[in-house]
Parts: sequence; structure tokens; C-alpha cells
Amino acid sequence: MTFHWFLPTSGDGDQVGAATVTAGAARHDRAATVAYLAEVGRAAETNGFTAVLTPVGAGCPDPWIVCAAVAQHTDRLGMLVAVRAGFALPTLIAQQAEAFQAVSGGRLSLNIVTGGDPAEQRAYGDFLGHDDRYARTGEFVEVLRRAWAGGPFDYAGKHYRVDGGGLATPLATPPPVYFGGASPAAETVAARQADVYLMWGEPPTSIAARATRVRALAAEQGRTLRTGLRLHVIARPTSAEAWAEADRLLAGMSPERIAAAQDRFRRMDSVGQTRMAALNAGRTDGLTVAPNLWAGVGLVREGAGTALVGSYAEVAARIDEYAALGVDEFILSGWPHREEAERVGVEVLPLVTAPVAAAPGRSRVAEVSTR
Repeated sequence: MTFHWFLPTSGDGDQVGAATVTAGAARHDRAATVAYLAEVGRAAETNGFTAVLTPVGAGCPDPWIVCAAVAQHTDRLGMLVAVRAGFALPTLIAQQAEAFQAVSGGRLSLNIVTGGDPAEQRAYGDFLGHDDRYARTGEFVEVLRRAWAGGPFDYAGKHYRVDGGGLATPLATPPPVYFGGASPAAETVAARQADVYLMWGEPPTSIAARATRVRALAAEQGRTLRTGLRLHVIARPTSAEAWAEADRLLAGMSPERIAAAQDRFRRMDSVGQTRMAALNAGRTDGLTVAPNLWAGVGLVREGAGTALVGSYAEVAARIDEYAALGVDEFILSGWPHREEAERVGVEVLPLVTAPVAAAPGRSRVAEVSTR
């Protein structure tokens, strides 16, 4: 397994906040300055995390620029940069990736985001429907990989046409491509193009079924892929303390914040967001949807809306459970992100019993043996 953390590029604090838009957002006590994000990055780097994920969308700064800045303040930490497919030509993104690899020492991964809010898409100038957006994403990644391979190449698709494209020289270290989506259209793209298929946290039975299905689709294409799970973590020395913290976070979600976020979720055409919303149904009770899996986050936060809640040992056991079902990578987070990166890295990751890939520059065996 591999563990990653989250970079709160819209701001941070001790309340659940929206990642990319104002609907449902909590007040951020900590501005997302380069200095603060570098602190989060260094906390992740020194506590067992391989990379940090950034969000992309309305209301958050451009992830390319932010990650390029944070990379200069870390030594080994990977940058999992979110890219909205369709908003820039894949041939240009290929050049940006080439430059990022050069200035960061090869630490780039890409999370290809298709978009799930039609109103937000239109605000950017994109009027494609749901399935057409995913078809475009598939072509986007295909052209991107062709460009990294070096030119010249020609391409003629429904959404992109290239004549004599490609980098001047092949990219020595092409970034891994992460990609998520819960619809059949998304799973088709994942099977054909993704290196890592990402899912938001759902009960283990649902995750097992999805991982099995996408791996089977990839096998039909003669491919293999890894799977990843995006989860928040609320871990404390005891279960009671962890659930008390979940209660505190829930108390910080005003009815107005919940209503604003839920109204936005209802207008979205994202199947994954619909699945997240169904776990909480807009209610503030009955939010434990599987052992130690709490859906309260999704009352106000778009995207990943569940958290593992429990003692350090309980959370580690749930991670092991997901790993046994075929999850290879975990992207975790908690509020505030700097302190929680340290807490999870020190107290939870050493208790995970499934084989864990050592973060760059860190010996996992040595770390566990000293605690």
C-alpha cells in the first residue's frame, strides 16, 4: 500500500470545509499561503506520506502553480496535481508536465478530473453533457500519453485533433495518471487509461464490488491498474475521544451551511457525488454507514464525504480491511491538515499490518520498530 495526504489549497482550520467552492464552506482560520502549505507538505513528507493531492475547481487556486511553489520547500514529497480535462489542450498539459518534472526532480503525478457540476462547467465555458465529458477525458489522456512519448504523431478524435504533435524528446519519467468516477462512462475511461483508479470512501462491500468491476474492465483491455481510496481520518487514542471529535465537527456545521451544500449537490450530475449524498441523505443522525465509517463530512463538503472514526488501532484495522479488498493506495486528510498529518503518520500508519510501501527517503521498517 501507498499513503498520500491532502494539501488544503483553499485554506485550513479545525472545521470541515468545502474544498473548492463557497457552498457549505467553513471559515478558514489559516490562509493557504505558500509558507503554510509548505508546513503541511513537510509534515506529510516526514511522517510517511508519499505525495499530496491538490483540489481543482472554482474557488481554489491553480494547482500547477501552487504545487510548483510547494515543491521547492520539500525534498521528496510527490505532487499529485489535479487537472480538469478539457480546459486546456492535452498537448499543452504534456509540456507543463515536462517542465514540472524538470523543476521538481520528477515528483509529479496527475489526477485527471472530468468535472461533475454542470453549472461550474458552464461557468468555465464548457457545455458538454456528462457522458461526452468523459469521452473527451478519454481522448485527453490518450493524446497526453502520445505527446509524452515524443513526436511527431497525428491524432483524429471527436474532441481533439493533432497534426505532427508530441514533445521534442520523450518524457523520461511520465507522471502516473490517477482518475476517478463512479459512472459506467467513467469506469470505461479508467479501464482504458488510468494507472490508479480513485474512489471516494464507501462501505467496504461497495468498494470491493467497484474495484473488482474496474479491474475486470481493465483486463478486457489487456491492462492492469491500481485502485485508490480517498478518505478523511478522525483518529484519537480512544474510540470515545474520536467520536467526540466527530460530534464537535458536526456541531460546527450550521443548518445554513448544510442546506447550501446539499442544494449544490442536488444540481450536480456526478454519480460519485450522488452516492456520497445518499450516505447522509442530508440528515445529521444515522451517519455511521459501516463500522468506523462516518458520512457526516459529506453534509457540507463536496467530493470525498466520509471519514474513518475511531481509536488509532480501529482506524488502522479498517485500512487493513480495505486493503484486503484490493485497495492499493489511500489519500487521507484531517483538520487541521498539518497537525493531523503528524498524528496519522505517527499513530495510525505504524499499526497498519498490510505491506506498506516506504515513502521516498524513509524506512518503514525502521520507523515501526522504534514505536
